[in-house]
Amino acid sequence: MKRDWLILIALTGWALALPHYGSDFAVSLALSCLMYAALASSWSLFCGATRYLSLATSAFFGIGAYTSALSLEHVPFAVAIALGAGVAALVALVMGAAVLHLRGTYFAVLTFGMTELIRHAISYWEKKVSGTVGRVLTVVPERDTVYLAVLALAVLALATAIVVRRSRFGLALAGIGADEQRAQTLGVDTRRVKTAGFALTAAFAGAVGAAMSVRWTYIDPVTVFNPFIGFQTVLIALIGGAATLWGPVVAALVFSLLAETLRLQLPQLYMMALGLLLILCVLYLPGGLASLRLPRRRGAAR
Repeated sequence: MKRDWLILIALTGWALALPHYGSDFAVSLALSCLMYAALASSWSLFCGATRYLSLATSAFFGIGAYTSALSLEHVPFAVAIALGAGVAALVALVMGAAVLHLRGTYFAVLTFGMTELIRHAISYWEKKVSGTVGRVLTVVPERDTVYLAVLALAVLALATAIVVRRSRFGLALAGIGADEQRAQTLGVDTRRVKTAGFALTAAFAGAVGAAMSVRWTYIDPVTVFNPFIGFQTVLIALIGGAATLWGPVVAALVFSLLAETLRLQLPQLYMMALGLLLILCVLYLPGGLASLRLPRRRGAAR
């Protein structure tokens, strides 16, 4: 645990210095990496421990983005981010009450279905009530402000993961993932623990969405509720190692580099690379890229 804190402090120091010597492209790349590091780490905090495959990340991201867009003219940027996190967490509590009694494919499909329901509901509300689709952001913080906000969220997500893993709450989540019925017989209030973990994941996704929404001068449901955001978050976590702390961070860096290198020029090749990485990890590295270091440890232990 002490080593994890030292690594986090070192990475934070490097990331804080990047805007002072890095180009605009480097800062933009780092911002994308930090965004997915925060999303994947917070997703793994709940889904990696409980083995519940949630596809609702894009819903919470979009809710946070819209909350920020609606409130940013009236409140400071930090408050808008907090509001995005709070609204996303409240939606997760309601969603969790409806779907957390399910597992496996049913849970994954239903969370994706509710994500699409939220997206279409907001599109319908904008067309029928406000008379327009999308929001123009007239108040946009400076680049470094946005970067520091997303960096703070990524650091907070990792720090929360470090703390939760050593807490009774984290052990309860892991117990649910190992054997939910047995955890319940041992006195774990599985319903409450799952709901709290789901809401915590949603809060981080909503906060990241609120912070990232200002990168666009105009947002609409298609942009911020894009299912690709949720799918890529899941892929990053699974390929990096959803049960590990640093696996999603390493995978976020790899995916960000792949995205900037291939997605704009060769989008089909980028999607093929994602699929190939996922297939290889499922077949040969079910524990993700982080499992590559395990044989070394065992050999060293001998």
